Amino acid sequence: MTTTRPPARPRPGATPPEPEPERRGRSAVVGVRRIFAAETPEYFVLLGTTVFLVVFGLVMVLSSSSIESWVSDNDFFARTSRQAILAAIGVPLMLIASRAPTVFWKRWAWHAVLGALVLQAFVVAIGGGGYNNNWLTVAGFSFQPSEFIKLAFVMWLPLIVTRKAPVINDWKNNEWKQYVLPLAPVAGGALLLVMLGNDLGTTIILTAMVLGAMFFGGIRLRIMTAITAVLALGAFVAIRISSSRSDRIDAWLTGCLEGDPVLLGRYCYQPLHGWQALANGGVFGLGLGNSESKWNWLPEAETDFIFAVVGEELGLVGALLVVALFVVLAICFVRIVRRQVDPFARLATSVAMVWIIGQALVNIAVVLGLLPVLGVPLPFISAGGSSLVTSLVAVGIVLSFARRDPRRDAVSEGSLR
Repeated sequence: MTTTRPPARPRPGATPPEPEPERRGRSAVVGVRRIFAAETPEYFVLLGTTVFLVVFGLVMVLSSSSIESWVSDNDFFARTSRQAILAAIGVPLMLIASRAPTVFWKRWAWHAVLGALVLQAFVVAIGGGGYNNNWLTVAGFSFQPSEFIKLAFVMWLPLIVTRKAPVINDWKNNEWKQYVLPLAPVAGGALLLVMLGNDLGTTIILTAMVLGAMFFGGIRLRIMTAITAVLALGAFVAIRISSSRSDRIDAWLTGCLEGDPVLLGRYCYQPLHGWQALANGGVFGLGLGNSESKWNWLPEAETDFIFAVVGEELGLVGALLVVALFVVLAICFVRIVRRQVDPFARLATSVAMVWIIGQALVNIAVVLGLLPVLGVPLPFISAGGSSLVTSLVAVGIVLSFARRDPRRDAVSEGSLR
């Protein structure tokens, strides 16, 4: 005869077991908390500001590209949809990168820079005519390998400079050659390949990253001065041997007021309409979506000159808001650098800051007429998939350093000893 045992009664004061759906929900909440777990306020400020800039960029890309998207693709949302898809790829990659340890970036630095150089060499080898040849199309998807060189430099330059900085400063023993051998061929080759693709703007940003890595890495100023002089001489020669570059800079130097009318019409059309858009915006702007310059008056309104559309639709207030957000990013980068104990993490954050903040300054300066037109996008805001994804991954690398406070860990280890 079988007897059925009655269910055990819970002990007095004991907590009843949770239902299965509630337990799964709590596990999901714990998983999300682990993803965003951090010890420093800079982590959340940098993450929040970056995500806000991406969302703001999607809104401005939709506003600035809707007319041309309808003309070319018969769809107001064509270019914005592509940008949104790439943002949906870039933001998760940023969060994944923020979880990686420092040793991961050191281990893959050489692989990243060599892979980016191979892609850039390939695109230069097959590049056709036209002004900018730094584009590669695979399965209908176009991207710029030069953007991956920027990302690779965030990992590779700190690795080389931190290892070789004491050597290059010791000129008496002629050991500086050990530093020049890895740096000059790779960094110089990258600059040369990008320049051969007629992308002067990216070449300037890469040069700033190299010089920034050497400066923040502790290279002596007299060595920096000599290297800067050589690079400036090379830039002058590269500009003068290209008629398009020299004519564009000559037109900018005259303020687009004097010279050959044909050349002024070719190289001043875009900046003049950008200035007109900023002037139309006034203090408070014409209102979101009410830009007049996007009606085929302003070339590249959603990419290189999107800041002009921001100023036209949101006025001086909106333009200053964008500048203020990049100032917040710069402050976050500096505070993260000051927290770091590992020289690699400190220098990688500095190189990423030179890239993102420097490129934002160059883009805004071009729109304002302070620099000639260079074809540099505004980070996180301008339309451009490869630029958006690589910039987000670079922020993810910095977030991986900002997740923990190394100084607090050092103090804890000292107290345990």
